[in-house]
Amino acid sequence: AEYMGTLLMAQQGASLQGYNNELVKSIEELRDKREQISRAIMKEEEEKAKIQNDLRILTERLSRINESLARKISARNEYDNCLQESEAAYLKILESSQTLLHVLKREAVNLQKQIPE
Repeated sequence: AEYMGTLLMAQQGASLQGYNNELVKSIEELRDKREQISRAIMKEEEEKAKIQNDLRILTERLSRINESLARKISARNEYDNCLQESEAAYLKILESSQTLLHVLKREAVNLQKQIPE
């Protein structure tokens, strides 16, 4: 009976040792998986930080370009207005010149008529 008790305890001890080994192995596997996830998280956080920095730089560039475009578009509109006014004034000058030329020609003809031949 004593032998059976010792044998039973030995079997229980072996079982306990087996459970213990499996438990330790399972815990190690969980730790490994956690470590893999941690590395993946760190990698993605680095990528996220880089993208956020790139985005900040691009946003600043976009803002500067928008400001520059606004100034240039405003300048172009001023050129358009100046050109329209200048072209309108030039047309008036042409019309006045044409009118003046007709008047001068008519006066020259009238003066010519007044001179006896």
